[in-house]
Amino acid sequence: MQKTIYIVRHGQTEYNRKRIIQGSGIDAPLNEMGHRQARAFHQYYAEHSFDVVLTSRLRRTQETMAPFIDQGLPWESFSEINEMNWGKYEGKSSTPEMKEDYRRMLDAWKQGNYDACIPEGESAQELADRIGSFIQHLQERPEERILVCSHGRAMRCLMALLDQQPLAAMEEYEHANTGLYLYDYTPTVFTMNLKNDTRHLEQLPSLK
Repeated sequence: MQKTIYIVRHGQTEYNRKRIIQGSGIDAPLNEMGHRQARAFHQYYAEHSFDVVLTSRLRRTQETMAPFIDQGLPWESFSEINEMNWGKYEGKSSTPEMKEDYRRMLDAWKQGNYDACIPEGESAQELADRIGSFIQHLQERPEERILVCSHGRAMRCLMALLDQQPLAAMEEYEHANTGLYLYDYTPTVFTMNLKNDTRHLEQLPSLK
């Protein structure tokens, strides 16, 4: 069965605005800008006749999709597309120690060591394992037009897997708040048609 899958990042939170690490352990709500972004996305895509909306278990994705859910679109949530667990750095602003740990982790990934992680955090391989199970679920679902809302790092992993790229390629995928990736799916093959698209925010230039 051919499917069209719309994958969007959640709207802005205060943690995003202040550049504080959220991860899977911080269940922050959208801020006012995030709600405006969510409304702009809904206004732009309201007529696309989605069959279902799938979010993570975290409230920032659910609040981003609330305009669709409130209009009666079937909705399910999945822990498999929660944000990556950033361990001891969740809820903290960037420090030299954090930057060095992050650099070491990325260097390890580039060498193919996907078990490397932030202290007390999740590895690339652990993230890929749960994202991979969600991809299998997408393939098996009966709907033809699916709207998915997830998180920055989780989406980077998702795109790398959909594009059959090594996990180190995650760094190549940008992810603006409410940025959209659009894929067509025919049995066994995902094809990207839009990458981090934010045209829906053009009517709100202050949000770009």
